[in-house]
Amino acid sequence: MKSLLPTLAIAFVLLIVLFANARPSASSGADTLRQLEADFMQAAADGGSRGYMSYYAHDAVELPDGANMFQGYENILKTMGFLDNKDNHLTWTPVGADMAASGDLGYTYGTYEFRSKDKNGKPTVSYGKYTSIWKKQNDGHWKVVLDMGNSSPTPM
Repeated sequence: MKSLLPTLAIAFVLLIVLFANARPSASSGADTLRQLEADFMQAAADGGSRGYMSYYAHDAVELPDGANMFQGYENILKTMGFLDNKDNHLTWTPVGADMAASGDLGYTYGTYEFRSKDKNGKPTVSYGKYTSIWKKQNDGHWKVVLDMGNSSPTPM
């Protein structure tokens, strides 16, 4: 029994070290969310409103600037048709990101730029800020569960 005690102690210490390192670090969690943002923007560029919405949870909430909130995937999708116009280009840049220690909830925030054409075909540009709350779904995929943005008079 005495010879088994040191072996058990070493095994216990190794398990503690392994479990302590199993959690995502703050920087790896933020990196994961920044990569999600990049993939999200590419999906919107490639697939318009459907590509954009592929990153939204079924029960997501959208809090648009100067408008009422929209709840649920289908209701939000109805407002995203502008992304299907070839003259419209929405890009965004995450400035910050963080993930909960649990590894299943996080947020990003940053700036956006929207390029379009007015009714006379003249190019226009608008700027703003956004915050997105991300949640890991039961299937392991990350989805936006809450998104909000507001305009800025100039680029930030």
